Amino acid sequence: MTFPNDFAWGVATSSYQIEGSVGEGRGECIWHRFSHTPGKTLNGEHGDVACDHLHLYRDDVALMRDLGIKHYRFSTSWPRVLPNGTGAVNPRGMDFYDSLVDTLLEADITPYLTLYHWDLPQALQDKGGWENPDSVRWFTDYARLMVERLGDRVPYWITHNEPWCASFLSNELGIHAPGKRDLSAALKVAHHLLRSHGMATRAIRDQKPTVKVGIAINMNGITPVSSDPRDVLAASYHDGYANRWFLDPLFHGRYPADMVELFGAALDGIELGAVEVAAVPLDFMGLNYYQREYFGWDDASPIKVRNVRGQQVKRTAMGWEVHPQSLTDILVRLKRDYAIPAIYITENGAAYDDPEPVNGLVDDPERVDYYAGHIRAVEEAIAQGVPVRGYFAWSFMDNFEWAEGYSKRFGIVHVDFETQVRTPKSSALYYRDTIAVQHRQRR
Repeated sequence: MTFPNDFAWGVATSSYQIEGSVGEGRGECIWHRFSHTPGKTLNGEHGDVACDHLHLYRDDVALMRDLGIKHYRFSTSWPRVLPNGTGAVNPRGMDFYDSLVDTLLEADITPYLTLYHWDLPQALQDKGGWENPDSVRWFTDYARLMVERLGDRVPYWITHNEPWCASFLSNELGIHAPGKRDLSAALKVAHHLLRSHGMATRAIRDQKPTVKVGIAINMNGITPVSSDPRDVLAASYHDGYANRWFLDPLFHGRYPADMVELFGAALDGIELGAVEVAAVPLDFMGLNYYQREYFGWDDASPIKVRNVRGQQVKRTAMGWEVHPQSLTDILVRLKRDYAIPAIYITENGAAYDDPEPVNGLVDDPERVDYYAGHIRAVEEAIAQGVPVRGYFAWSFMDNFEWAEGYSKRFGIVHVDFETQVRTPKSSALYYRDTIAVQHRQRR
């Protein structure tokens, strides 16, 4: 197995999922409000404590160092640094991220900072949230504040994580915060996320021209459920809904025409041409990949698509199909259709029903197999000329898994949420050894 000499092997987390969200000046976020609303998350679970990374971050960074991890992707919590979303800064919040970055650098770990991983300040949601056109300015100001404070030490910046989830999953399907079910609202949110990405990227570069800026997009493998032309068209529509609605504005400055026609009146009130501001040249794109899905035609759906569960396939505990070939195919497609200068796998991983720790280790052979297959898929894409520059395992440790609460564990490190004891899994040792082999081959 051979990767480029400068290939970045890392792990990833997000603020609300690991930090613990209550106290020390942090403002309320939409996930705090959502998870404390009965019926929104499994067993009413929330991120009030989560992994208590806010207080245990030094130990967590030391564990990363011990596992040979040299790159760490994390997100900053907007309401931790700006409790009301705008205005007064919370010094304790800023000091935390200052110290986290310094601790990473002391451990010879390169920080990759994501500005928005879904924890919008509730104070801004009360003003309309991402549906409000002012959200573009709110986010740009927040980005400018963060790069002013951390841009001298953080070389990689990601504006948004998975804008599809922050728009459609959260505002059309209602599965994530703020839990709306309104296609028009979701389209407005997507529009302002895209525009804010473009404006924030410019602001970051104005403030600190030497840093690299990108965005993290989630993409799954998409397969028609049959060769029927309507099923093939449905798969294309889903690709437009989940992927091209974001990729085309980011890299071509316009929305895909077939989807504009399909969405029709749901786009009323959106100045579609204004999305051209999203097409600022990027230093890299982050790709979050987990599974393959199957789609067929459905007249009752607003986008004529139904998700069809594939039969007799290998699945994770989330019910997601394990299909490494789709990762290779997506990477090749991104190079072909969008000429992206550099791609990082910013998330890839799997939840399984892990056993409890035994003698200081959790045995998780299915996760080891998952990583091995997907790392080979990345290697195959690189062999085909795709400029993949790094791979970040999701996730460094078990955490609050959004609407699934604490029932789904993605970590390569086990967390006992009662005692906060961290225990490496077999997958952590596999990943450590994989990184070590690559580093030896560079010499």
